[in-house]
Amino acid sequence: MHETSPSAPARALTPETLAKAPAIVGLYPQKRSATMPLLHLVQEDRGYITQDDMSWVAELVGVTPMQVLEVVTFYPMFRQSPIGRRHVRVCRTLSCALRGSYALMSELEKSLNCPRGETSPDGNFTLEFVECIADCGCGPVVHVDSSMHENVKPEDAAAFTQQLKATLTDPTYGQKSPVPGTPEWNG
Repeated sequence: MHETSPSAPARALTPETLAKAPAIVGLYPQKRSATMPLLHLVQEDRGYITQDDMSWVAELVGVTPMQVLEVVTFYPMFRQSPIGRRHVRVCRTLSCALRGSYALMSELEKSLNCPRGETSPDGNFTLEFVECIADCGCGPVVHVDSSMHENVKPEDAAAFTQQLKATLTDPTYGQKSPVPGTPEWNG
């Protein structure tokens, strides 16, 4: 009797993702330990995780789809729906909160026309609070995709929003990793 390979999700992942999955599972003595790395792999490919993806991961690691759903819904970094073209995350941990992150979030909600925890009607922005971004001395801190923006004060929200909107038409946006101390890092 031979083992059949798990069928790919209905909306196909890239061939590269499908090829990496068995190697990831092989790294762990217990296959189920590969659940989170596989979910990260899927989310990097698709941008979010579908029910079909969860069933596929479950089949790969030998658990039920419900067990994979439990992981997806427990960890806030996993998404079950698409996000906007720019993922805007505002730190709300104590250091940033004391320096105005809650007021900043209110201003960003208005200027981006995007309620916190949702995606703007135009699909351009997803806005959410996150726990510590580990840049406590420079709060409020905002993480936009892979760029860190430090000392973003509530009164700067309108100008910050204009910078974010300008990135939507920038063909070079996101092509290089931000470096601390550069405009891409600090906004």
